[in-house]
Amino acid sequence: MAEAYGWLLDLFADRQSGIVLWFVCDAHKRLRLRQDFPVRFYARGPKAALKKLDSFLHAQPIALKSVYTKRRDLYEKETQTVLAVETQPARVFSLVRRASQRFPDLDFYDADIPVSVRHAAQYGTFPLAFCQVIYQGDRIQTIKVADSPWKPDPTPAPLRTLRMGVGCDLRQNKPKEITIQFADKKHRIPWDNERVLVYHFNSILERYDPDLVLSSYGDIWLIPTLLEAAKRMRVPLKLNREPRRGVRLKKENSYMSYGRIIYRGQQALLYGRCHIDSHNSMLWQDYDLESVLEMARATCLPIQTAARTSPGTGINMMETATALRLKILVPWQKTRSEDEKTAYTLMLSDRGGLAYHPIPGVHENVGMVDFVSMYPSIMTYCNISPELPNPEGLGRSPYPPGLIPQTLKPLLEKRIAIKQRMLSLPRDDPERAPLDARNTALKMLLVCCFGYLGYKAAKFGRIESHEAISALSREALICAKEAAEDMGFTVLHMYVDGLWVKKDGCEDPDDFVPLLDAIAARTSLPIALDSVYRWVAFLTSRQDGKTTVPNRYFGVKHDGSVTVRGIAIRTHDTAPYIAKVQKELLNYLRRASDLRELRQKIPNTLKLILKRYKTLRYGHVRLADLVVHQRMGKRLEDYRVRSPAAIAASQLKEVGTAIQMGQRIPLVYTLGRPGVRAWHTQVPLDCRSIDYRHYSKLLIRASAAILQPFGVAEEQLEAYLLGDGVVQQSLQI
Repeated sequence: MAEAYGWLLDLFADRQSGIVLWFVCDAHKRLRLRQDFPVRFYARGPKAALKKLDSFLHAQPIALKSVYTKRRDLYEKETQTVLAVETQPARVFSLVRRASQRFPDLDFYDADIPVSVRHAAQYGTFPLAFCQVIYQGDRIQTIKVADSPWKPDPTPAPLRTLRMGVGCDLRQNKPKEITIQFADKKHRIPWDNERVLVYHFNSILERYDPDLVLSSYGDIWLIPTLLEAAKRMRVPLKLNREPRRGVRLKKENSYMSYGRIIYRGQQALLYGRCHIDSHNSMLWQDYDLESVLEMARATCLPIQTAARTSPGTGINMMETATALRLKILVPWQKTRSEDEKTAYTLMLSDRGGLAYHPIPGVHENVGMVDFVSMYPSIMTYCNISPELPNPEGLGRSPYPPGLIPQTLKPLLEKRIAIKQRMLSLPRDDPERAPLDARNTALKMLLVCCFGYLGYKAAKFGRIESHEAISALSREALICAKEAAEDMGFTVLHMYVDGLWVKKDGCEDPDDFVPLLDAIAARTSLPIALDSVYRWVAFLTSRQDGKTTVPNRYFGVKHDGSVTVRGIAIRTHDTAPYIAKVQKELLNYLRRASDLRELRQKIPNTLKLILKRYKTLRYGHVRLADLVVHQRMGKRLEDYRVRSPAAIAASQLKEVGTAIQMGQRIPLVYTLGRPGVRAWHTQVPLDCRSIDYRHYSKLLIRASAAILQPFGVAEEQLEAYLLGDGVVQQSLQI
């Protein structure tokens, strides 16, 4: 017997039997072990049908055991008799799929659960968990987790990280070399000689033996291209630590999420080490590696899977792990439908979150008060879960904690602990950035848990619970508003889980503490002061200047940071040049200490806009800064009226580039028909054809959004710019 301590890096089903686990023991040692890990799935239905299923399964050329047992269905009070089938984890899904086709009237459970989630439910493991293992040969005898995914400050594993990329935008240039960086060493391998490329790449992998491979375009181009080159040379590419395993390539796909089509590109997954493509990761673009690792710890999904997984899938895995621990059946395909309701009942129950129209204009010394993870807090405090009766109001539930609250409680407590830790650190503390990344990953999971509860295909979803949470959130926000007004505050705005308030003499965070205490006393929900704004501007609608928009505002906090919502800089379809101008305007205005100084800056702001406007109209802007990205909302052949994205997609199709629903299509607006050109090296683009007039209108619109609260309308700004700044005296500033 031997003993080892290490961090769990990877876990996957073995093709023969059991599972394979890879551990990072220290800066040098990596340990590969195997473990016997038979798993179960269940079938439920008439006894005669279950007997036929049992005979069918035992006739398959797969080793398995079966037994009748009792299990709990979340939606039913009594335990149910089910047929439990035990086999190897690599065999479960294909076996269930064949059985369901043969016996479509039976219900199947625990059929599509990732092996990492099953192992987490049984042994408490999770990615990068610090473990003690006792093993003989390469077989684990016992495994103990000396760690918890809910520790606010986990001990970092000594991971070896290799970064590789192509050093260019693949849509505009053909790569000339591959760049590989490990620690302080950097390699450049030219593409023109495949033999040198493959052998050099393999030697680097052998020399450094990385745990993480972080790539740029690795999923969709870099790794597939390397694999093709290695295949032509008949040389195995040593990307995997598992010598008999190839790189797993998962096909691209599109899916619907919250009414939008989301595109997920092809994935290149490794065994024994983890690959993350920064261009194909849900979290990487904004939050880097820390958020990915936090998502993996919380969801128990493998690191490279967690990087590419939506938060909705992540929360589903967490609920599944809880159900396994509680011995609750996890349905393969949900069959429970929504309860019948009258139109009147539906009208009363399905109202969503509460949103007020803010008081328009610019306001000084505004406190933004919000409930800490309001919906998860309500679900936990009021014990809302599909199997329990819905509460009639805010308050403690008389029932034991349900499946959903048990899942969310440690997640919520960890996020609150991280936020409190961040509040104690100076703004420039280097520890804040990784904490913020981890906090954001947890926040995304908590936000999705509410929406997932109302998702019709969610394994543990129930729309009535979803509606109850919305009703209680409206009640909590009204209680907060009443508490603020009772204390003499003016409520400027309320939006779902927060409210903006001001009161003469309240300028510092401590001035708002009595209000926070009063709201907490009335609602029993965690409440916090998000920030105090030096000034904040609530914007009106572009279509109706008398109507404000709930989620369209910008402001500057007392620490000098800027918050923006609902304007061009926040949208994905804004050209970089337009976004840069809007950001430049906000950075200039944020230096104002009060409203008087703010208004004094408007004339110089106009001059700045005029300068950027002239630069654009004269064509002195990089083409890359004029590229707009628009999402394909449906298949190309389904468009009756071609949108700019559809026109650009058809151009890409003509040069052999396949386009899927949900992809963002890069394009440039041009003169004449068809009005746009795809941004791609194989689609010709004449610089003289750029429609600078259209971009100028976009610039005016984006700039007017910043000036609107100060009395400068879009039409006035346009006249000022067209008149070369000579009509400034007509502006109301």
